[in-house]
Amino acid sequence: MDMKRRSFLMNGLFGAGHVGLRALATGLPAWFLANPLAARAQDLACTLSNLGKAQFLIVSASSAGCPLNCNVPGTYGDTALIHPAGPDFASTPIALGSKTVAGAKIWSTLSAGVRARTNFFHHITSATVHGDHPKAMKLLGATANNEMLPSIYAKHLAPCLGTVLTEPIAVGVQGNSLEQISFSGRPLSALSPLQLKELLTGNKANPLVQLRSVRDSTLNELNALFKQSGTKEQQAFLNALANSQAQVRKLADGLATTLAAITDDGVEGQALAAAALVAAKVTPVVTLRIPFGLDNHDDAGLADEVAQTTDQGGDKTGVPGIQAVMDALASLNLQDVASFATMNVFGRDLSGTSKVNARNGRDHFGNHSVMVMIGKNVSGGVSGGVSLIANGVFGAAPIGGVARADTHIAAAKTLGVALGIDAAQLDRDFTDNGRVKAVPLG
Repeated sequence: MDMKRRSFLMNGLFGAGHVGLRALATGLPAWFLANPLAARAQDLACTLSNLGKAQFLIVSASSAGCPLNCNVPGTYGDTALIHPAGPDFASTPIALGSKTVAGAKIWSTLSAGVRARTNFFHHITSATVHGDHPKAMKLLGATANNEMLPSIYAKHLAPCLGTVLTEPIAVGVQGNSLEQISFSGRPLSALSPLQLKELLTGNKANPLVQLRSVRDSTLNELNALFKQSGTKEQQAFLNALANSQAQVRKLADGLATTLAAITDDGVEGQALAAAALVAAKVTPVVTLRIPFGLDNHDDAGLADEVAQTTDQGGDKTGVPGIQAVMDALASLNLQDVASFATMNVFGRDLSGTSKVNARNGRDHFGNHSVMVMIGKNVSGGVSGGVSLIANGVFGAAPIGGVARADTHIAAAKTLGVALGIDAAQLDRDFTDNGRVKAVPLG
């Protein structure tokens, strides 16, 4: 990577003057370091009161419309619903925390700790073609100002989490323009895992090696500044959030190990890169891509669906890919501060056609999709499910008082609340005027 490109990326990730590296080294928000004497008491109190509440988010977003929805808990209640043959897809009791539900056996391979925090939220997207993916991320016009869901969450979370950037970062786009994230209508550039690795470890002036000296010099400057001109609240804020030398050493070592483990831009590399970006508090939301069978119109024996859902190729696709994300977070002790979710353009048909009944493939289906949510604030279980919507055709069922047509908005709001965003504030980001409510996860 040439120096001009490196400088551009560093400034993009860590801000002017690389203030983000100082934030990483000190544990203090970038906005505070940018102008510490301007920090107001109410801003400081707001940050302190929200510690431990807001969650970072890692999203697996796919324009392929993978058959992820077809074999999850909530789709095994009727023999008319078609699943691949073989033991990995046999109806199996899946323990999701205190609840046990039927699902494909492969989901039982998620660790017990992850399953206890996993909810399968059944909804519709109403999208029908791959090109609808950007629209589906905006809920087909149901978000205020046509903002994408990852960007809605990011705007709420960034101030609470003290991240360098407000905008999300995509690490799994790999040239797929349909999966590019926009923020306030502005398309965002993507960053590959290998680019992130080279940026932070690939030159002699390794930023991770410099963290301890950056920490000491920055804190010394701030202490001197506040002693002369600061307030008691500003000094207390510094004392409450400042990293110790031991914390910085542990963080630098953990990030170095994580980045060193990135060997390509595949799912595992994306998972490691996402965890590193969360640990460095660069962005509140990271998107990646975990395949579950991709566009399997012609899929004899549902072979692609089977291979990718169970990761027969060893590329951390499917359920093992989700576990890889959770393992990457746990390796940096982030399992309680970051959540995971899936957002696909549409699901695949579950039943009702000769092709599906013969297990020769699945077609686009806007009447059923599943958002997998995993996080500290998520109770294990199934939200909604499927019901018969036409002759032999099953789609997403209503959820309590939520109509089928509103289940996508309900899923979006439910995830937002699980991320620690106030429900009333979240209502302003959707066009339903607060009519659709988040669904309790319990």
